[in-house]
Amino acid sequence: MRVGAMAKLTFIGLGVMGAPMARHLAAAGHALTVHNRNPAKAQAWVAAYGGASATSVVDAVAGADAVFTCVGNDDDLAGVVLGAGGALAAMARGALLVDHTTVSADLARRLASAGAARGVDVVDAPVSGGQAGAEQGALSIMCGGTDAAMAAAAPLMAAYAKRIVHVGAAGAGQQTKMVNQVAIAGVLAGLAEGLRFAQASELDVAKVYEAISGGAAQSWQMDNRWTTMADESFDFGFAIDWMRKDLGLALAEARARGAVLPMTALVDQFYAEVQRLGGGRQDTSALVRRLPK
Repeated sequence: MRVGAMAKLTFIGLGVMGAPMARHLAAAGHALTVHNRNPAKAQAWVAAYGGASATSVVDAVAGADAVFTCVGNDDDLAGVVLGAGGALAAMARGALLVDHTTVSADLARRLASAGAARGVDVVDAPVSGGQAGAEQGALSIMCGGTDAAMAAAAPLMAAYAKRIVHVGAAGAGQQTKMVNQVAIAGVLAGLAEGLRFAQASELDVAKVYEAISGGAAQSWQMDNRWTTMADESFDFGFAIDWMRKDLGLALAEARARGAVLPMTALVDQFYAEVQRLGGGRQDTSALVRRLPK
């Protein structure tokens, strides 16, 4: 499909990621209809940024050139997209569906197949960059789908992305997001242990950061979370509850593929410990809480 500069778009899911992504699409000049499970949130978004809200998925997607989804998990996404009351049943042939939810690769492939049967292009497009990246329009997006679907989706996603990579066929975007989460888990586990070791050694943690952040140990997590972890401050975005959901997807996909992820399985259990400490809604750097000072 071809989407013009002034497309009619629908955004479903106005959470901490979806709301600012929808805002960037509206700011780019597109006509936007939004839908959220909580109608009050959709109405508040419209009051702030314009456009229209719809109380049902079917009404929200009627006549849309492209539909974007950013919801919670596999069940949420399947409920929004599939079935008689789902988006695909009401979308026009030639329309585009872009899903930004982090879900299983199996579901991504199911959506692509269901879309193809109805003449709808589908892109699985999970994101990295957190709430700050969404607010700033600087997300990294990893995509699975056909070349034609990507050609239609990329100009629209550019409104809130600094990097868009077409990794492969349907499901490849979700598999790449799993790789992303596995890598983050390992970095945070090392960072947490390093910080606690510095504290136990009675080192000036600010000086330690200055010394090691210019070398091979440097990472985004170190630059953005070392100081806040040292301050026991964990309200900076992506929650442990969601990280465990994502690591569960990666571990399941690994089993299906014959891959072995021992570090990921271990860190997943470390996160379970933090959940038991009441930290499920704290951001992923709260992993350090399981280690004594």
